[in-house]
Amino acid sequence: MRLSELRKKKGVTQKAVADAIVCSVNNYSRYERGDRAPDIETLKRLSKYFGETIDYIVCND
Repeated sequence: MRLSELRKKKGVTQKAVADAIVCSVNNYSRYERGDRAPDIETLKRLSKYFGETIDYIVCND
């Protein structure tokens, strides 16, 4: 996934993203590391937050 890249490009912290998508920082950190996969609703929120498609976020482009 491109979460770390997108977050750094936007210049925000993991906490800022977690707050925006309504999840814990712990879970968001796991998404970035690839230790856990976000569910479809979380992917939709990430897509909206970063202004990218779900396919782009999950490297399916």
